[in-house]
Amino acid sequence: MRSPARAAALATVLTLGLALPAGALAAPASAASLSVSTPATARGSGPDAEALRAALAGLPDADATAALVRVGGTGDGWRGSAGVHDLASGRAAEPDARFRAGSTTKAVTAAVVLQLAAEGEVDLGRPARRYLPDLVPRTYEHVTVRQLLNHTSGIPAADGTGTTFEEWYAHRFDLHSLREMVADATARKPEFAPGTEQHYLNINYTVLGLLIERITGHSYEQETARRVFAPLGMRNTCFPGTDPDIRGPHNHGYQAVAGADGTTEYRDVTVWGTTDSWAAGAMISTTADLERFLIALFRGRVVPQPQLTEMFTLPAGVPGATMSAGLQRYVTPDGTELWLKSGGRWGYNSVIAATRDLSRTLVYSVNSTDAKGQGMNPVGARIAQAAFIR
Repeated sequence: MRSPARAAALATVLTLGLALPAGALAAPASAASLSVSTPATARGSGPDAEALRAALAGLPDADATAALVRVGGTGDGWRGSAGVHDLASGRAAEPDARFRAGSTTKAVTAAVVLQLAAEGEVDLGRPARRYLPDLVPRTYEHVTVRQLLNHTSGIPAADGTGTTFEEWYAHRFDLHSLREMVADATARKPEFAPGTEQHYLNINYTVLGLLIERITGHSYEQETARRVFAPLGMRNTCFPGTDPDIRGPHNHGYQAVAGADGTTEYRDVTVWGTTDSWAAGAMISTTADLERFLIALFRGRVVPQPQLTEMFTLPAGVPGATMSAGLQRYVTPDGTELWLKSGGRWGYNSVIAATRDLSRTLVYSVNSTDAKGQGMNPVGARIAQAAFIR
């Protein structure tokens, strides 16, 4: 039975500018129908195909211009796409498109660090300063690698390039120095004593990316490709470096910008530099590749035991903690425990989520028109609700 309460709870967890009247974004005839690559399944033998089709109906709309979805687990899977490749042409969305995966990157970064721990190269309980004495100052000498992984380090965020969309947009091609970002953050006073609170911040994973490079002697990009992407056959997953483009097939991302005259401009934000997010959120991927990673990770094919337990363990003694090493725990109103990671870059929201036993998995990319907004994108919330109907 569908639950509005569940949807609400899940919601809790451009070079080209098109000026349109508010509410005027409508699906062109060429994109009005869904693209579904698997037949409807009987209720109880797999995901609810009818509910998933309904979740994608009507795209593009004011909340999203496209969506790509893969649901799997026990029984048959479901694959679907909806919306448009771009607003100018109105042609149907590329079902196998690449997209900016945002903070789902953190699950990959955590996996590499945990591999290094399994190899005896990193001690998760050891202060990060022992590995990076020139980068982590004495102010943070007690912050452990584990506390970076689960966001209990107390290190504050570095200065950003703005506080509004227009400010960020004006600086979208800026190049960021990772070491300078860490130096800026660690020059500030701690937000709290290490291990006492949890504050989800990219800076923790920027430090972890630099730790990976220090320990291995190779670039972060080389290590993620060698340890994760290549073994799993994730051929459409990469890091763009300083390239602001998404190379290969992709659907455009847009940000809705309200005008003083009551119109809404859908500004194309597809081309955007990501050097500020790096090991915390710069990955480009596909739903097929992320599904492959999710399943392999949960099955223990990426991170060996006992290190994998770090990804399914919340920090002890931290009130309200929901983040583990690279993942987040969420319990649905009906008591189903999910482990997930969401991501958001301008124009793109993504999610990887599954039950621990992989009886149900979800990967989606939604071309959100307010990807950095508060709360969950409404289209994404509908997809999540439909995917985990029991």
